[in-house]
Amino acid sequence: MKKWKLAAGLCASVALPSAALATDLEVTHWWTSGGEAAAVAELAKAFDATGNHWVDGAIAGGGGTARPIMISRITGGDPMGATQFNHGQQAQELVEAGLMQDLTEVAERDHWKDIIYPPSLLDSCTLDGKIYCAPVNIHSPEWLWLSNKAYADAGIPVPTNWDEFVASAPALEAAGKIPLALGNQPWQSNLAFGAITIAIGGLDLWKQINVEKNMDAAAGPEMAKVFEAAANARKLAAKSTVQDWNQATNLVITGEAGGQIMGDWAQGEFAVAGQVAGKDYTCLPGLGVNEYISTGGDAFYFPKLKDPEKTKAQLELAALLVSKEVQVAFNLKKGSLPIRGDVDLSAANDCMKKGLGILAKGNIVPSGDQVWSADVQKQAEDLMVEFWKSDMSAADAQAKWVEILKSGL
Repeated sequence: MKKWKLAAGLCASVALPSAALATDLEVTHWWTSGGEAAAVAELAKAFDATGNHWVDGAIAGGGGTARPIMISRITGGDPMGATQFNHGQQAQELVEAGLMQDLTEVAERDHWKDIIYPPSLLDSCTLDGKIYCAPVNIHSPEWLWLSNKAYADAGIPVPTNWDEFVASAPALEAAGKIPLALGNQPWQSNLAFGAITIAIGGLDLWKQINVEKNMDAAAGPEMAKVFEAAANARKLAAKSTVQDWNQATNLVITGEAGGQIMGDWAQGEFAVAGQVAGKDYTCLPGLGVNEYISTGGDAFYFPKLKDPEKTKAQLELAALLVSKEVQVAFNLKKGSLPIRGDVDLSAANDCMKKGLGILAKGNIVPSGDQVWSADVQKQAEDLMVEFWKSDMSAADAQAKWVEILKSGL
């Protein structure tokens, strides 16, 4: 098994343009929180240093809001220079329609197949043997973030796993705390459910359902336990009324909530707030139960443009995103893991090092975006919104969920 380690001699070459050929390039994305903005600034600074200019096209509201806008612009004849999507099938129809730039020449020149790990990241960018996107990070959603202050205020130890967290809820509530912070953006409840699936159901069950497409397992008793755990978690989040994910993270930062199930991008918010991993907050990958992470994350696609100078700038940006220097600067600010293993991450905090350790062991699974279509993902997300915001029974939710998965077979 390939290990996450330093690999000498694997350095992406980045050709820099002359100032005379500098060009503006609009880049759309949904990174608008404090930590995300700090990370995007690193990408813009690196691109501007080439003599070109990053024109920021941030769209507030998260991916669910941004993606339809991005897709509409591309299909409507008003493409941007580059755009963020998650790893997986979100941009597949755009690629199939011939609307995306082929990056194969850049990828082969800079040996992306040799340096990008895990290989599934590049596989998600590949269609019919050609590469259409540049991965920039690995983001795993299976983390429980805990406020050390909240637990100190409640007079109880910081939990070390999900069961201890659930058991700590009465003491937190007695201290006036919200046990579980959860925002109202639709994807957040779906993310929480996915993390609970890995923690409670375990890796084998996850693979049976999501990789082997075993619908008997999806409808079975082990998955029923996952839905019951999610129903219990729903009670813990009942008094969380914030909207955005970073607002929920702020409840943890300020000690108003005991914990939050959120991806490793939450680290960016803790960093902006000046908090230190292990001192001010605690992180539990796999909710402290099953230390596996899914290797989703973000990639940039480049819509086809008629201006050859902008096309050249697109290819230069694609190469730059995968370069060592940008990988380090961006991911240290973003809280995500780099997509190449030959970079110096000695400055990583304790939580990021935990993620790197899990990646090194190969304890990884594909993300939901990589194993299910965008339509199945959206239906599942809608179901989870309804489940978390209503009194729908665990059994009814499981039955509806199974039918959604079957529709994607």
